[in-house]
Amino acid sequence: MVSSAGSRVVVAVDGTSGSGKSSTCRGVATRLGLRYLDTGAQFRAITWWLLREGVDVHDAEAVAARCDEAPILSGTDPTGPTIQIDGVDVAVAIRSDEVTRNVSPVSTVSAVRARLLELQRGIIDGGGIVVEGRDIGSVVWPQAEIKLYLTADTEARALRRAAEQGGSDVAATAQVLAERDRIDSGRTTAPLVRADGAVHVDTTPYSLEEVIDLVVGLVLEAGP
Repeated sequence: MVSSAGSRVVVAVDGTSGSGKSSTCRGVATRLGLRYLDTGAQFRAITWWLLREGVDVHDAEAVAARCDEAPILSGTDPTGPTIQIDGVDVAVAIRSDEVTRNVSPVSTVSAVRARLLELQRGIIDGGGIVVEGRDIGSVVWPQAEIKLYLTADTEARALRRAAEQGGSDVAATAQVLAERDRIDSGRTTAPLVRADGAVHVDTTPYSLEEVIDLVVGLVLEAGP
């Protein structure tokens, strides 16, 4: 058993939307006693704040001018991850359809990525953490001891995401995921790529517990 007090390991998990990153990372962190960070939630939090402030999220200059104003605090407990803005937990609010539709243009703004990169590295420093996102192993923490790249086929991802959202339309969800893939892979700043040395895991045929078992095994093999 790895403990947060005795390990400085960093597990970097990147991959496509709906591939099981969040559930896998929380499960691994819980089982091994590590901290957990969802970097995607930070992008969603800034998006939520910008929308609340009436900022046009499709105007990159307007987003860049205001993104530093949002005070974000990310909790790292895998059994109950939180994210706060102005002291208010917005973990549920940032999963709304409105935020989902608008997070992609916000995430492509260099000023947003730079601000969050500094925040993310500050949290990761010291290790003992499982971090999920789309550029953790390639940009945020390329020196991570364990790097994974999770994918799944579009149908499986759409079914999972629709279930998470309480039975949303699967076909519409698949379209949203495909568009998010296109934006993530095509952006010029920190595009979604498989980091050097990352282990590719196609989660399509596996249960959540099987994927967690696989990742835990990789961490334990890497040692303290």
